[in-house]
Amino acid sequence: MKKVVFVLAAAGLMSLAACSKQTPAENATDATANALDNAGENLEDLADNASTDAAAASLDNAADNAHDAADAVEDNKQ
Repeated sequence: MKKVVFVLAAAGLMSLAACSKQTPAENATDATANALDNAGENLEDLADNASTDAAAASLDNAADNAHDAADAVEDNKQ
């Protein structure tokens, strides 16, 4: 009886462990989205320190595009 309970508990724990693992493609997708978000944050910081309004607007647009690209990568994650 103890062996049966042990085997069932081990099988349950193994199935839980298998559910949380990501594939290498999912890891790469997450890394890409994070990199794009980080680039967007850096562009926003540059926009805050820009010397002209036109440069700040251009950097803000680039930051928005980077954030949108990160969102698109996450949305297409398989």
